[in-house]
Amino acid sequence: MFTAYFDECASFIKEGYDRAVSTKDRRESGFVLMRAIAEYYVRHREAFVFSLIQVFNSRDRESVNNEFLVRKIDFKRLAGSENDDEVYPSKMYLTITTLIFCIAQFHRREKKPGKTTPAEPAAEPGGRGSPPDEHVKSILARIENLITKGLDLNPKKVASMDFRTLEQQSAGKVYEDTENNTLLKAVAGAVAEAGPWNASMEMVARRSGLSKSGLYAHFKNKQDMLGQLFMTEFTRMVNNAKAQIETTEAAEEQLYLAIISIADYLRSRPETLVALEWIKTIRLDLEEEALKQIYKIIGDIKLKAIRQHDPHLLAWVAQWILFMIVSTLARQCPNNAWAKNAADIPNESFRILFRFIALGLEGLNL
Repeated sequence: MFTAYFDECASFIKEGYDRAVSTKDRRESGFVLMRAIAEYYVRHREAFVFSLIQVFNSRDRESVNNEFLVRKIDFKRLAGSENDDEVYPSKMYLTITTLIFCIAQFHRREKKPGKTTPAEPAAEPGGRGSPPDEHVKSILARIENLITKGLDLNPKKVASMDFRTLEQQSAGKVYEDTENNTLLKAVAGAVAEAGPWNASMEMVARRSGLSKSGLYAHFKNKQDMLGQLFMTEFTRMVNNAKAQIETTEAAEEQLYLAIISIADYLRSRPETLVALEWIKTIRLDLEEEALKQIYKIIGDIKLKAIRQHDPHLLAWVAQWILFMIVSTLARQCPNNAWAKNAADIPNESFRILFRFIALGLEGLNL
């Protein structure tokens, strides 16, 4: 399966790679390759899912690059001198993360079982139907526009922002510990010890000081327990962001206060970060109603920066922002070492993330 995946992917993107290599403008060269990769994953849903679950979860970047290298595709040749260790998150990381989010949302909408609308065509038997060309062109254009321009805010206002003052305003909030928080910390500890698949109710009971029967008196199972506790934390996190946003009328300041306040909360609450990462990677399968509630809470932030867009995309844009924040925090948290590594990510990383969300790649040169 690995061989077939790399063979098919390399074959599809080879033409785009060759054009990218021959393009003198480095920025345009990167977009040529990005378009080719994005189109492959948009047209091949199963390959996209396989790459996320198997390829990038089980192989390091060097080994993946080597697989493509033997197929005459050298990603390092186009990456140039950009060093992920020097600037985090890098342009490449922000681009790829946005790419993953947009394609995942596209496939979730396009392949709903048993549901067919003009915007959501039925898949062929076996789920292998390729989406219509107009849908492919639409999502590729949206991805490129989002990566290039972000939310298209005012560059001059972004360049003149006083990040330190906004960070000081957001920092230092005290979050009252409750019984729910204690249980959630116990869940996070069990996950850190055994991983998301093997963490058990017994482990949570032992860490929380409660009996297993006591846990089952409140929750149906592990997922139900984490889901309910997480919703409490999530609501409080977003309410804190809303309180920060209401302190200013400037869209640019609103956006950064939302980003940094959520980042602050998650850096101080690694157990909530664990739960968010579970949901982001679909390792925690919350009930549909719970997911709708999460998205509604995000949409209720009502940032002016988001409202400038199509109201129907409000929740989609808000989800992208949250996805980028969580990904930035979780990127440097290997082996579930959430507390140590997430807390070490500096505010400068979120300033970079803000510029990207506000202005796209064009904003990273400010």
